[in-house]
Amino acid sequence: MIMTAAVKGELPPLISRDLLFGNPERTSPALSPDGKRLAWLAPDTNNVLQVWVKTVGKDDDKIITADKKRGIRQYFWAKDNRNLIYLQDSDGDENFHVYGVDLGSGNVRDYTPFQGVRAQITDLNPDFPNEVLLELNLRDRSLFDVYRLNLKNGALELDTENPGDVTGWGADSKFRVRSAQIATPEGGTEIRVRADDKSPWKTFLKVGPEEILNALGFTQDGQSLYLMSSLGRDTAAVVEKNLADGKEKVLAASDEVDAGEVLMHPRRYVVEAVSFSPGRTRWQVVDPAVKEDFDGLAKMNDGDFSIADRTEADDVWLVGFQSDRAPGRFYRWDRKSKQGTFLFTTRPKLDGLSLAEMRAVVITARDGLKLNSYLTLPVGVAPTNLPLVLFPHGGPWARDEWGFNGYAQWLANRGYAVLQPNFRGSTGYGKKFLNAGNKQWGLKMHDDLIDAVNWAVKEGYAAPKKIGIMGGSYGGYCALAGITFTPDVFACAVDIVGPSNIKTLIGSIPPYWKPMLSIFNVRLADVNDPTDAEIVKNASPLNSADRIIRPLLIGQGANDPRVKQAESEQIVAAIEKNHGNVIYVVYPDEGHGFARPENRTDFNARAEAFLSAYLAGRVEPMEGSKIAGSTAIVRVVGATP
Repeated sequence: MIMTAAVKGELPPLISRDLLFGNPERTSPALSPDGKRLAWLAPDTNNVLQVWVKTVGKDDDKIITADKKRGIRQYFWAKDNRNLIYLQDSDGDENFHVYGVDLGSGNVRDYTPFQGVRAQITDLNPDFPNEVLLELNLRDRSLFDVYRLNLKNGALELDTENPGDVTGWGADSKFRVRSAQIATPEGGTEIRVRADDKSPWKTFLKVGPEEILNALGFTQDGQSLYLMSSLGRDTAAVVEKNLADGKEKVLAASDEVDAGEVLMHPRRYVVEAVSFSPGRTRWQVVDPAVKEDFDGLAKMNDGDFSIADRTEADDVWLVGFQSDRAPGRFYRWDRKSKQGTFLFTTRPKLDGLSLAEMRAVVITARDGLKLNSYLTLPVGVAPTNLPLVLFPHGGPWARDEWGFNGYAQWLANRGYAVLQPNFRGSTGYGKKFLNAGNKQWGLKMHDDLIDAVNWAVKEGYAAPKKIGIMGGSYGGYCALAGITFTPDVFACAVDIVGPSNIKTLIGSIPPYWKPMLSIFNVRLADVNDPTDAEIVKNASPLNSADRIIRPLLIGQGANDPRVKQAESEQIVAAIEKNHGNVIYVVYPDEGHGFARPENRTDFNARAEAFLSAYLAGRVEPMEGSKIAGSTAIVRVVGATP
């Protein structure tokens, strides 16, 4: 490992990977609707995330779930104050089941015991405390129908059948399914509504693929619909639109970015506040009833906050704060006294350590487009001529945001500059920016990544011969594309569950993505349209695998339903055929990403050693051939570092 004495001496002590990528000590708090009990996620004695519950004001902490291996990540209180609901899949296959824990009896029940079926929650309503609206692709694996679940007896009743094109459902204040969102054959969006649950569906709005349009929910009287809409503007605003006359009222908007999180009162059905995140997050308060609360919360902590939960009486909020140099912190906010009480931080062992600042920067692409990005630099060393890891986000229809990022902190602690560009096609920056990425995989979207690297070199942050690229999902695709299309730019690449061939990616999508296929046709490419054949061919790294001359590390979950294992297998085979080198790691009990901390830490230990071999960053030694508890299966092709 090559490193100057000055750099080696000035960087802060190594931060253990376990502290960054192991399970949090506790996270995701939630109050029972009556406010009498608090739940949260925390590991058990076997280091598996479980749901814990305690009585507020007492020390009677108790584990109420018994997951054996994967850990629970999604849960919520039922409105009856008695049942706690959680979702779990099998080894990452994303066919989630809905489970319920009766806190009175302690009994655990699988409410959706169907093999190969995916469940997702549609809505809950405090006026119907014993019911849950949920979606199942039970009748047809490609379509989600809405079912009404009775928590008392476990009965599942079909409520609303999918006609064949609905991708999302919404209920009104009377717990009736009254809105449906559709991806049109052209790749646009249609929103249908009905007067009640017995009336026929009618088209309310229909727009082309260039617009951003999403239904958010009904007003309390059911006569208007809240929307996220870019109609008549570039950025998506939150609007209220009357169902009868179409009159529209803009509730919150920004010329810089799309609306982000929308806080809506669960009883009054009014929009209270909307977040906007050009760099840091700020809130626009819509409802004066919460203005004093938001003013008080802004003074309580210097991070960016969001409302994590609230009681039925709306007298207590749980508030989470994000900061770039501190893990998540949660507070209990008393709305009457306007006072906050600290609950916990998710990773307290990181407190007091030298964490790196995440800076919002704007990079100008070669065609003048502005790329809002985030730069994290190592602590304690001059920010010049550093090895750099370009870390593009997944999606690609997503975005990076400011806040605590374990990967950025890990890499910066090892001596790397970390650059996270929101390339064209990322969401959140208006419809022009989103549509600028249409059919630009491997083209202008890739140019944006190269422009970001060139910016970092020109600004003096990055050493031009010490650039690596790492990412997951679409970010994994970027890593493959980086060393395939521009091998002179990158010294090495780390791909996590990234697709290698657009045609086989689309040909193997989960069946329940098929109603959304028209969106892929517009934004990615139509693999069945001869006019898109060249785009599909040229944007697929597999078809140019003979150009891969840089070292590559690939991580894959065997049960990934989105990017199948074959996507990694075929690029590894092509590299082997062309006498290249690649380290390929498969985890038999993972899906799209690595949920188990043992596997996550194992892969990152391998990535750390790999990056060090080619970029000269620091390394925390990996004990043994793999992390204890990991299921890693490793295959090495060609030379190894």
